[in-house]
Amino acid sequence: MNKCIKIFVPLFLVFAFLFSYITPFIKTSENISSEVFRLHILANSDSEEDQALKLKVRDDILSAGAKLFSSSESLDETIKLCEDNIELFKNTAKECLRKNGCDYNVDVYVDKEYFNTRKYDDFTLPSGIYNALKIVIGKGEGHNWWCVMFPAICLSGVTDDKMNDYLSKDEQELINSDSKYEIRFKVVEIYEKLKSKILYE
Repeated sequence: MNKCIKIFVPLFLVFAFLFSYITPFIKTSENISSEVFRLHILANSDSEEDQALKLKVRDDILSAGAKLFSSSESLDETIKLCEDNIELFKNTAKECLRKNGCDYNVDVYVDKEYFNTRKYDDFTLPSGIYNALKIVIGKGEGHNWWCVMFPAICLSGVTDDKMNDYLSKDEQELINSDSKYEIRFKVVEIYEKLKSKILYE
């Protein structure tokens, strides 16, 4: 019994220290995921043709939604705009496919979904559960494409500075960090992946 206690106590103390060390990072990461809205497009497959179609759909969706997203001033407003314009996005995607000789079905909806840690140009978005406009082309079994629609940094002419203008100082430091946060990003990814399985599966 004493031997078990001698082993358990140091392990518990190490775990408690690590948890207290990583908890603020997890909290900041979750703040970011709750404040950012993403566009997520899934291709029918990984064939060269389907991946090319995905990018054409992306271009038309961004063009159709440019005025909507660029005028949005909050996450809630962005979500509402997307929910009110599901048919616009769906028809835009279907028309793009039709013009390219394809009759795949298209599903469009606003949802919460888990994303792994992703590098976006000059900053990193932590893993977590994000609000997203999801567009699934055909079977949706191909590689995806994503970007940030609020703040609207994936629109033409909008710079990454818009993200920094929107986030707190701690959140800016996290997304603009270099490799010094790599291990913590990985820990958050494991935590958020488990959390998403519990909440959404």
